[in-house]
Amino acid sequence: MEEFYSLQGEGANTGKAAYFLRIGGCDVGCRWCDVKESWNALLHPLINTNDVIARIISSPSKAVVVTGGEPMMYNLDYLCKNIKDLGIKTYLETSGAYPFSGNWDWVCLSPKKQLAPLKEAYLLASELKVVIQNQDDFLWAEENARLCSDDCRLFLQPEWSNRSETIPLIVDYILKNTKWNISVQTHKYLRIP
Repeated sequence: MEEFYSLQGEGANTGKAAYFLRIGGCDVGCRWCDVKESWNALLHPLINTNDVIARIISSPSKAVVVTGGEPMMYNLDYLCKNIKDLGIKTYLETSGAYPFSGNWDWVCLSPKKQLAPLKEAYLLASELKVVIQNQDDFLWAEENARLCSDDCRLFLQPEWSNRSETIPLIVDYILKNTKWNISVQTHKYLRIP
């Protein structure tokens, strides 16, 4: 769908420079999705993977973030192998609803209630990022955290459109449940593309 060089805006790698690949196509259907234009894969014609790799190489990036849409709807073995062969780290952002392909240095699992992650996603997750829209989402976050490995980093992220209501809830929750961290979409606050 799009590709660009920028800074990671959320989660454990906030502030790090990375080349972003946003892959079109998603059937998870999050009501708060901020890139709904990514849902229909037919709106985003296929492009040559080697051309994408060439653009990555031409950037100063040492990391590539593959996001969506839902990138695991596609086989990403070839992309990952060729990127990693160049010494570039591979980071994935996924709902975990589809079988994994590719070789990932970091996996951000962001589970969605409407299409729950596969069990393998929890085992591969480097970080769990749960979007909090209301009080009921804390229970969902805990259910997902129990399925992750002990070294998985845990993040609660306010849903952007009602962040003024959810940030105080998240802060209070983390003060009582210290295994969690807050993730804020700093790229939106700072207007970083």
